[in-house]
Amino acid sequence: MNSVMLGIAALLAVAMLGAAFVTIMAKRPATAMLAAGMISLFASVMFLLLAAPDVAMTEAAIGSGLTTFLFFFVLGRVRGGKHD
Repeated sequence: MNSVMLGIAALLAVAMLGAAFVTIMAKRPATAMLAAGMISLFASVMFLLLAAPDVAMTEAAIGSGLTTFLFFFVLGRVRGGKHD
């Protein structure tokens, strides 16, 4: 891994830590969910840097996309307050 890739990996790691801090400290659930999605998105880029493109695509699709969508879907259902 050359120095440019190492710098990008360090920057991604700092961004992941920042997003994790935002997730923990967020007052609103939507903000926490978006920050958690950002962590998965940064992790997928990190996997891509580590030459694991299949893991990166899976993390981006499942971890960042589907999980964030499901969290927002459930949050919308909970806020609706309607019982089935």
